[in-house]
Amino acid sequence: MSKNNTILSGIQPTGKLHFGRYFGAVENWKRLQEDYDCLYMVVNYHAMTMPFTGKKLAEESWNLCFNLMACGIKPENIFIQSLVPEHTELNWILNCFTSYGQLTRMTQFKDKSSRNEELGDQGFISGGLFTYPVLQAADILIYKAGIVPVGKDQEQHLELSRNIAQRFNNFAGKEFFPIPEGLYTKVKKVMSTADPNRKMSASLGDKHNIDVFADEKRIRKQIGSAVTDSGTGADAGAMSVGVANLFSLLEASGRADAHASLLLDYEAGSLKYADLKHEVANGLVAISSEIRENLEELKKDRKAVKNQIKQSSFEIRKRAQATLKEVKDICGLMNVRM
Repeated sequence: MSKNNTILSGIQPTGKLHFGRYFGAVENWKRLQEDYDCLYMVVNYHAMTMPFTGKKLAEESWNLCFNLMACGIKPENIFIQSLVPEHTELNWILNCFTSYGQLTRMTQFKDKSSRNEELGDQGFISGGLFTYPVLQAADILIYKAGIVPVGKDQEQHLELSRNIAQRFNNFAGKEFFPIPEGLYTKVKKVMSTADPNRKMSASLGDKHNIDVFADEKRIRKQIGSAVTDSGTGADAGAMSVGVANLFSLLEASGRADAHASLLLDYEAGSLKYADLKHEVANGLVAISSEIRENLEELKKDRKAVKNQIKQSSFEIRKRAQATLKEVKDICGLMNVRM
């Protein structure tokens, strides 16, 4: 991966920052920013595609900025999507380079639209939910990002972004947008400890996710009640999905020695699930404790932190403005003098 590549990723300000999101995205972001040009976005426009209130969206957007900084993300790399309105203007332009048929094949639209009624919106399905993959493409392409850290569930959306970029390049008659490549984390998917057949998710309820900012007692209780052998879904002699998930969490938390030792116990048939859960809880508590301390320090001057994010958004916006001007010139659209 070239150090000249811009890396862009986004996270929705919805629900809590649980360990699924931490290991699946944020921890990787922290490492990447040490060596690459990284942009990490709070995608509050995307959050509007599901039932929301204005007050809660604003509150959760700022909370997420604080949480990301507490996890070690540098403030100069963080920005809020709605503070860069060029994203939505490019979104419209790219809509015109996207086929209806491609959007109808997006599996996340089918999954999320089926959940709207259970979330209490009486079956209302937003048009934004249908078209937001194009906004996601605009998010990536407006910074000419070559690398996009994504989860496996976003592969289809990334492929759409690649198709849109290629179609625009064909229209422009040159390689204007880099064709973005996906970067997948080692921990591709963290499953719920309450139901290891389902992805860890805030929308499924508290028992299906482990809050990074929960206190030690809460974390140990959730790991202590984690499902191990459910009696279904495993071939004879194969590791059950529940046990595999606990081993995955143990490895992700950086406890390599404990992971190796307990895996040997498992292979020898002498593993005690209590020992495995104890080590997993130790790993998660250690991570959580450090992050919670960082957050408390940041909260001492909330205004200063917010000003940092506003300033970083202002600086990052300059890059988006430059790209949009070029795009509009290519499309024959008039630009406002800046």
